[in-house]
Amino acid sequence: MEGTGEIGASGPGGRKATKAQLPPLAAFVLSMVLALLLGALSLLVMLPAKRHMESLAEGRRAEATLVRAGSCMAGRCRVEFEADGRTVVASLPVGSGGAKDPVGARIAVRYAADDPLTAAREDDTGGGGAAVLAALSGGAALLFLGLSGAMAVVRARQRRP
Repeated sequence: MEGTGEIGASGPGGRKATKAQLPPLAAFVLSMVLALLLGALSLLVMLPAKRHMESLAEGRRAEATLVRAGSCMAGRCRVEFEADGRTVVASLPVGSGGAKDPVGARIAVRYAADDPLTAAREDDTGGGGAAVLAALSGGAALLFLGLSGAMAVVRARQRRP
C-alpha cells in the first residue's frame, strides 16, 4: 500500500520502527550518577542546612518583614528586622519554608546573637523543609542505588552461559 500516509508503520527496507532504548551500561551509569548526585544533595547540602536551622532555635527572636520573596527553599528569601538597635537585612537559609508569603509579610525569625545576619524563620528552627528534602533526596538516592545494583545483577546473570 504505497502512499497510504501512515507515519511510523515501517522504516527503511520494510523494518518496523522501534523506540530508542538506552544501552544497559549507559542506564547503569546514569542510575549511579543520579544516586550519587541525590546522595550528595542530601548529605552535603540539606543535612547541614537542617543542623544550621536547628542551631538557631535558641537564638534571639525578632519580628521581621519579608523584603524579597521567591524560592525560600533554595535560600532566595530575605528578611529585614531590628537587632541591637540597627536594621538588618538577612537571607533565609536553604531549606526555609514560607515561599507563599508575599513581600511585606510579617514573620518571626531567630538569629544568632553574635551575628544577626545568621537568621532563620522561627517555624523552621526544628529543621523545616530541609529535613524533608534531606529525607526525600536520600531516599531517592537509595532507590537509584538499588536500581543500579539490580541492573548489575541482571547483567551478570545474562553473561553466564
